[in-house]
Amino acid sequence: MRRTIALAATLAIALSSAGASLAAAPCRDAKGKFIKCPAAAAPAKPTKCKDAKGKFAKCGTPGAKPVA
Repeated sequence: MRRTIALAATLAIALSSAGASLAAAPCRDAKGKFIKCPAAAAPAKPTKCKDAKGKFAKCGTPGAKPVA
């Protein structure tokens, strides 16, 4: 029983450290030189709409207007 717990803990630590090293991969240019990584574009915010009564509604419904 203790051997199984120890094996599971070791496996969890190994997987967590492997994921962290892959996430921090440096950027390289075409020649293989290290360069500064370009900034990632921020995801677009979804448009929210409200109806005439001020309640949230789907943007395709009649009378719904986008909210800033």
